[in-house]
Amino acid sequence: MYILAPYPKGEAPSQRFRFEQYIDRLENEGYKVEMFPFLDQKTWKLLYYKGKTVQKAVGILKSFFRRWGLLFRLKKADYVFVHREVAHIGPPIFEWLIARVLRIKYIYDFDDATWLPNYSQTNAKFNRLKAYWKVKYCIKWAHQVTAGNDYLANYAKKYNQNVDVIPTTIDLKTHHTEKTDQNQKPLVIGWTGSHTTMRYLDFIIPVLERLEKRFDFEFHVISNEPPKYKLKSLQFIKWNKTSEIKDLARLHIGIMPLEEDIWSKGKCGFKALQYMALQIPTVASPVGVNSTIITHEKNGFLCSTPEEWEKILTVLFESQSIRETIGEAGLKTIKKQFSVQANWPKYLALFK
Repeated sequence: MYILAPYPKGEAPSQRFRFEQYIDRLENEGYKVEMFPFLDQKTWKLLYYKGKTVQKAVGILKSFFRRWGLLFRLKKADYVFVHREVAHIGPPIFEWLIARVLRIKYIYDFDDATWLPNYSQTNAKFNRLKAYWKVKYCIKWAHQVTAGNDYLANYAKKYNQNVDVIPTTIDLKTHHTEKTDQNQKPLVIGWTGSHTTMRYLDFIIPVLERLEKRFDFEFHVISNEPPKYKLKSLQFIKWNKTSEIKDLARLHIGIMPLEEDIWSKGKCGFKALQYMALQIPTVASPVGVNSTIITHEKNGFLCSTPEEWEKILTVLFESQSIRETIGEAGLKTIKKQFSVQANWPKYLALFK
């Protein structure tokens, strides 16, 4: 089995929680799995630095040469699994060659509304090369499509009827094994995500400013870059793969504000899933899959207006028992619907 993905193994959350955590299980079933990232480690590390345009261009050019060389090996594979795209930029030439010229059946997996332009200013120069329109062709030419939620699946079904929904999943046995201690002081509310999605916090900052006048708490932002906000409660925690779970487990409340837009509808609720797996009571915007994952006041909370956010956060600040009850219910949801263990049979069936 050959896996073609944009980024090096172990680096990108979309890959880690879509397919990488299933590789060991596939190998235990007797499959030989080889993963071929488009970007090498060096180019990946440069990607989010400002400037270094020449080094990025050279790295991407080398990546294209590696992809051309890989084409001659694909016939050896029983299965070809493509996550998002074979090449990070440019038209779907490799997908076309694989499906139409080499006549190789491939499985196409995606977990975001990747047909919509979405990029950071750091790499704005490369945006015109992204060819967002190619997603529909990657779907159309695929033998099988797996989507992270119903919204994405409905988009895929416009071009391919062989579509399954496999949610982004949490491994409760080997990764998310910590549990939040609701007795610990001070109370910590937190958010995790990349700097490109930090704009969603703009909505919640005024709410936190008002809550600062009434409660003693810390607001942790776990990200790759520090936020611009001036809250007195704010603490920036540099995201680190090795300490990721321990940093999250320090939170008493996890938040996931989103805007009501097409891009957000395509998101797979990963922040909420991470919080809930660690028994962190989760407060989220009722956008996209969040409304599927969370049943309001049962296993989490859905808030639209600033007033609703302030009301629910006040309840959680004041009641440890509610935090614990909602946290336990959230974990049950993960175990039943969004864990690796629950979704493994569906995933394995792709390769039977």
